[in-house]
This record gives sequence, C-alpha cells and structure tokens, in this order.
Amino acid sequence: MKNSMQVGVIGAGTMGSGIAQVAAQAGHSVVLLDMRKESVDRAITGLRTTMDKLVSKGKFSREDADALLGRISPATELKDLAGCGLVIEAIIEDLGVKKKLFAELEGLVAADAILASNTSSLAITAIGAACTRPERVIGLHFFNPAPLLPLVEVVPGMVTAAELPARCSELMRAWGKSPVVCKDTPGFIVNRVARPFYGESIRIFEEGIADMATIDHALKSVGGFRMGPFELMDLIGNDINFAVTSSVWKAFFHDQRYTPSLTQQRQVESGRLGRKTGQGYYAYGEGAQTPVVADIPKELAEAITVRVLAMLINEAADALFLRVASATDIDLAMTKGVNYPKGLLAWADEHGAAYWLGVLEALQAEYGEDRYRPSPLLRRMALSGERFH
Repeated sequence: MKNSMQVGVIGAGTMGSGIAQVAAQAGHSVVLLDMRKESVDRAITGLRTTMDKLVSKGKFSREDADALLGRISPATELKDLAGCGLVIEAIIEDLGVKKKLFAELEGLVAADAILASNTSSLAITAIGAACTRPERVIGLHFFNPAPLLPLVEVVPGMVTAAELPARCSELMRAWGKSPVVCKDTPGFIVNRVARPFYGESIRIFEEGIADMATIDHALKSVGGFRMGPFELMDLIGNDINFAVTSSVWKAFFHDQRYTPSLTQQRQVESGRLGRKTGQGYYAYGEGAQTPVVADIPKELAEAITVRVLAMLINEAADALFLRVASATDIDLAMTKGVNYPKGLLAWADEHGAAYWLGVLEALQAEYGEDRYRPSPLLRRMALSGERFH
C-alpha cells in the first residue's frame, strides 16, 4: 500500500476529518464522505481553518498546506469511493448501521480494496459478517485528535486475512502513527485496560475517602498522570465515557470489573456531560471557580493512587494473559493512546508482581467483591518472581 492509493473516509465528524487530514498529510488522495452535505462542508471548512493555524505557527508552509487540502475531495454518495483502495468508516457506534454500510460498500469498491472500521467498542468480526468477503475487513481505531495522537489499534476479525494486520501496520507507520495489533475483544486494548482509571476513582469518591479534586490531584502529583480521572471524563464527555463503560460491561457478560457507576449515570441523566455542556464533575466557562484540593496526608494520596494503579496493572496483566496483545503493545497503547506516564506492565515491574498482588488481595478481602480478583498471570508471576519485560 503506497501513497498513490486513494483513501476513502466515511463520516465527516471530528474523527473522520482528522483521519482524512492524516491520510492527506501522508500524500494520499482522500475522499471525505458524509451523506449530509452540510457536515462534509463544515469538515472541509474546519480543515482549512486548522491548516491556516498550522501555517501561522510555522508548522506548515502555505504551499504544503494548500497541497494537503487539495488532496481532500468532499463527497456525499458512496459511489464516489469506487476508486479507493482503502476505506475507513468513522460513523455512529451502531452495529446495525455499520453492517448495512459495509454491505453496500463492498459492492462498490474493487475486490482487493480494504474495508476498515474506526470503531472503538464494536466487534470487527460482527461488522465483517455483513460482507461476502469478510477477510478484507479490519479495525483501524484512531484516537482523538487523530492528527496529534500517534496510536492506532489494528484489529483483525476472526476471518480477516492473515497478512492484513501487518500490511495495515506498515501503512500506519508510513502515516507517522504507532500501530499496535490486538485481538477482537471488547474495548480492544485502551478502552479495556483504562476502565479502572475512571471506575475505581469514582468508587473512591463514592466511599467518601476523598473528593474529586483531591483524587485528581493525587493521581497527577503522585501517579504522574497528565490529567486526573474526573478532569479527563469531563474532557471526553461523560456520556461518551459512560457509553464505553456500559458497552464493555455488557460485552463481557456483566463482569463486575467493568460495572458502570451510578454516579456517572446521574451525571449523564442530568445533562452534566463535561466541558461541552459547561458543567460536569467541575464547572467550566466564565466565572467558574478552580476546585479546592483538600489538604490530605501524603500517605493517603499515595494509597489512593496505589489502589487505582493496582486495578490498572491487573487489567493490563489480564489482557496479556488472554493474549489480547503483546506486553510491548499493551504498554505502547497506554502511553501513546491515553498519555500514561509509563507502560502499566513496566510500572508493575518496578515494585514486582507480588506487591501488586498483595494490594489486590487486600482489596478483595476487605470488600469481598469479584471486581478485585487478581489476574491468574499476576498470581503466577508473583510466585515465580518473573518480570513482564
């Protein structure tokens, strides 16, 4: 797959337009399609504004910016994608809608064209089942904002052609991205492994151990995270974060480790979705006050942090145990996709598996809940003294 290949992107929202920018920046001719003309027009206008800002900052020359924009063509009909060798779908997270689209799409493009989905939570195997040639269907999950975040999760379905993940990974590297290959399981790597960052932090708040601002402060100052969980949920959107958590929980047959939070459900029900509505866990906009961080002992800040980290590390270990991805790719995904200060499995090695097993066993003994069950791999490595890396 070379940059002479035409790339189609379906969906002119934030993700779709970002992916179109990335492909055009790599030299491809891009067809950006949305059935709603106003949406694709808005996306093209937004891309022009983005490139103007990059030119003003000296990141692009005017000539290069104009050339990039010239490689992106707007479209509103699927037939306009007929010449594309790769089509990436970035539309609503609805399996029925995606299956209908892929079924229509495969009859319009060449027999060897690759059909990719940017889904963050739906099964690639299920999407591919709508096609007569599911072996050419694959997941290419970019992270928002696509032009800035380097991670792309490359997700083959059960019947995806064996050589396709390597081909797509090579293409993503040519686009300047950091691809990781992962199994077609709920949440893939990032949206699965990251769940405790939010869920366990909310649980700590619900128990009255500390308030939201203090929990955020502890995870940033002690853990080294760029944003605290409540800040990050407000940035992502509480509706989106809650939907992903609910989707992963349902897909794992209501496993307690992924149980959604009533606190977050109430936020969504009240319309307090975060920055986009001006109110989430914190207030935003003109006159909003900076949350006050409680003056708590250092030991308590560390204990909050260790509890969340133990859950994250356990989830990463379980993803490795179940062969969702390699240890290297799991750590790469969490640093490149959600800006964790270090890979979780590398972090585990700093104290050793036995330490983290002890934290989890203490939590499980205290609460008697299956959500704290240690991964079999973590137990095994604690006994053997092995390291993840």
